[in-house]
Amino acid sequence: MRNEAVIHPGRVVRQFSEAEASQLADDWLAVFGKNRQGTNTKAYLWHVFSSGRYPSSAGAAAKRQYEQQAGMEFVVLSNDRKLAFVTDLLPGSSSLSDYYVFPPNLAWTMAFTHEDGWLGPYFARHPDFVKLDAENQFKVEKRRQAEAARRKGWA
Repeated sequence: MRNEAVIHPGRVVRQFSEAEASQLADDWLAVFGKNRQGTNTKAYLWHVFSSGRYPSSAGAAAKRQYEQQAGMEFVVLSNDRKLAFVTDLLPGSSSLSDYYVFPPNLAWTMAFTHEDGWLGPYFARHPDFVKLDAENQFKVEKRRQAEAARRKGWA
């Protein structure tokens, strides 16, 4: 399957199959959608946030929190659960109208909606955010150290 979405900035470093994308959606729901009863997550996964079923920030506050996230790679998942890929930089925009961005360990998620400005975007943290984010920060620091060593000629 070819990546049909445009993402900026960054580049797609891995494309998931449709089955893998569906599994990613299930994994996402296992964290952020545990209390989704009564919400229509079949239509939009982000309804868990707009309905108040999972704590999140919305609008400008969500964007500010999202822009502070660092990581080695980021998963982008389409709302239809058929398209998913990994990008090397935190996406700022996409041609998808409803999509989710999160690190592979699901430390946090950003839900971009077609209702932007009215409903969303939404930023939410995993219940174990502190531990999971520390893992992500550790990987970023290791990469920074390796790049600094290479610049100095150390292999």
